[in-house]
Amino acid sequence: MSSMERCATLALSGIYALRMLGLFMILPVLSLFAESLEGATPLLIGLAISIYGLSQAFLQIPFGLMSDRFGRKKIIIIGLILFASGSVVAALSTTIYGVLIGRALQGSGAIAAAIMALAADLTHEVHRTKAMAMIGASIGISFGVAVTIGPIIAGFSGIQGIFWLTAVLAFLAIFVVLFIVPNPKQSRMHSDAELVPAQFTTVLKDKNLLRLDYGIFILHLILTASFMIVPLLLRDAGLIPKNHWMVYLPVLVTSMATIIPFVIIAEKKRKMKIVFVGAVASVMLADIVLFFFNANLNLLIAGLWLFFCGFNLLEATLPSLISKTAPGNLKGTAMGAYSSSQFMGAFIGGTSGGWVYGEFGASYVFLFCACAAASWLIVALFMNAPEYLANLLISTKNIAADKLDAFLADIADVEGVADASLQSSEQVVYLKVDNAVLDKDRLQYLLGQWSEA
Repeated sequence: MSSMERCATLALSGIYALRMLGLFMILPVLSLFAESLEGATPLLIGLAISIYGLSQAFLQIPFGLMSDRFGRKKIIIIGLILFASGSVVAALSTTIYGVLIGRALQGSGAIAAAIMALAADLTHEVHRTKAMAMIGASIGISFGVAVTIGPIIAGFSGIQGIFWLTAVLAFLAIFVVLFIVPNPKQSRMHSDAELVPAQFTTVLKDKNLLRLDYGIFILHLILTASFMIVPLLLRDAGLIPKNHWMVYLPVLVTSMATIIPFVIIAEKKRKMKIVFVGAVASVMLADIVLFFFNANLNLLIAGLWLFFCGFNLLEATLPSLISKTAPGNLKGTAMGAYSSSQFMGAFIGGTSGGWVYGEFGASYVFLFCACAAASWLIVALFMNAPEYLANLLISTKNIAADKLDAFLADIADVEGVADASLQSSEQVVYLKVDNAVLDKDRLQYLLGQWSEA
């Protein structure tokens, strides 16, 4: 990467992380502190935890499309202002309804697609996958940090302190957009990074992609439903809220370390389906353990650890499976549907978890989650083993228009190239390649020959 590309990618990763940090910090504490809010009920608390997912799910695609028309930075700044406004509304609220409105406003700043599109504008084709991976990694980091520091901040200043900090982070992100993120020389559609409306029906008809969308829906349903009651159970077990980080931090760190060998086995040893199904099964088993033994602090922590082993492994493998499964020129649309499923799962999970808790008690939330995981396990068992293909982009800017078809035919014949799709409007060829057998020397030779022709 050039220095400009590194700067842009790091800045956009920071913006993404700051925003997700603000959304996630409230997860491990809202159910604890919202009990003192006027009008609070288990259902409304669950809704307050998860309503951001509903506005995210409905608005992220329109925001992405508007960024094509009105400019990436403008839409990102508008989204961050909405996010900050929601944080202020929630911080000033003394009723559960005010927090609900604030959380919905936070979610309405749905800038994920616009950030990805701006990253694509600011990076060359050869580095784009790396840039997207760095932005994606920032989400996982922000989740771990948020779950750890959320209880500490809330312990000293209540949830109002978290909302005020979130507002400050949003304005800091606006500063980064205005003064650190470079301006793109040209903004255009990138099929690998953006949702293309005309392709949406094609993506929704792909059963393999739909299985993965269902998976991320269930995973985040379980996550938000669990965080409706886990903080309450830790408190009831004798752990004061500001010390909950003492559970979350070691659980997250050790579970992340535990899954590393499984990620290697899935990718390098090409055992993705076995590892994936095993991770889904571990989430289901964790919820069964938590259903029966959540009154014991040690067993509660053990169940959480097992859950996060499965959760972290699935969070790592699901985007990889989407990338492997979707054709290169449909990847942006596939990821758009995937993200919408994720946010909708978060919304349904918090709302359902709150209702189940209010009607039947905390243990039955875990039973609800175990049933959801079981349904996913059945779906996962019938998924096709993925092809181990990577995405590769080749620029066609230096190749004459009348020679593109011949160039594409030559590239498609290279050993290890499974699919080649020309996007003339973007001046790129999207390749699906098997890196284990790809003839890189032949590919490089052809690129040089055709560029000189």
